[in-house]
Amino acid sequence: MNLIGVFTAIGCILLTMVLEGTHPGIMINLPAFSVVVGASFSACIVQFAFKEVLSALKHLTWIIAPPRFNLFAQAELLSSMSTTARQQGLLALENQVGSASDDFTRTGIQMIVDGVDKDSLSALLQNAIDIEQQKLEPNAKFYESMGGYSPTMGIIGAVLGLIHAMSLLDRPDLLGPSIAVAFVATIYGLVLANIICIPVSNRIRSINAQIALYKYMTMEGLVSICAGENTMMLKRRISVFTGQQAD
Repeated sequence: MNLIGVFTAIGCILLTMVLEGTHPGIMINLPAFSVVVGASFSACIVQFAFKEVLSALKHLTWIIAPPRFNLFAQAELLSSMSTTARQQGLLALENQVGSASDDFTRTGIQMIVDGVDKDSLSALLQNAIDIEQQKLEPNAKFYESMGGYSPTMGIIGAVLGLIHAMSLLDRPDLLGPSIAVAFVATIYGLVLANIICIPVSNRIRSINAQIALYKYMTMEGLVSICAGENTMMLKRRISVFTGQQAD
């Protein structure tokens, strides 16, 4: 659904050009694309470490296929583990490690089985969440920065185009089209920033928040199990994350 928004926005721009009598083909300009996209990306390479650049490119796939987190299924799993722990003891949870859908939950269950106390468990899981969020933030920051650079690169492209246009003052038939092409770089910069890069940055941050929410709920449930609280108390703790009232 995210790509639909991008295509719709670009389509609206092209439709406006057609309605105003401008041929959309004028927007196809390789030099403008090179200076805006290439220079903006290069500026980000200067700002970010190479591994952060690779990570940001890898996480671009989240726009098409974001990770899925089922809070309700996780709540059911935590409730089931709470019941098992109350009836059979914490060691019985070792049999449910494989039923967890993510490494964070499996690690938490294993720590409970290994006898980690609830305070240490809470601190360790909290630390894991914080570190993961710190590692994920540069992915969003990369596209946010690229969105900040691209309008300026568009202006640079426009100035370069105008410099070329000024060399055609003795040829009025070519001067007008050259000036029009010069401003294509400005459009590229604004489109790249406001339709692609900044929205992508915000989308990645939104997914990061979903990841944190899922893991905070999991942490609350695991700490409740480790503390020996009854299943109803666990449901009350995690109901604030799912939005459902505990029965």
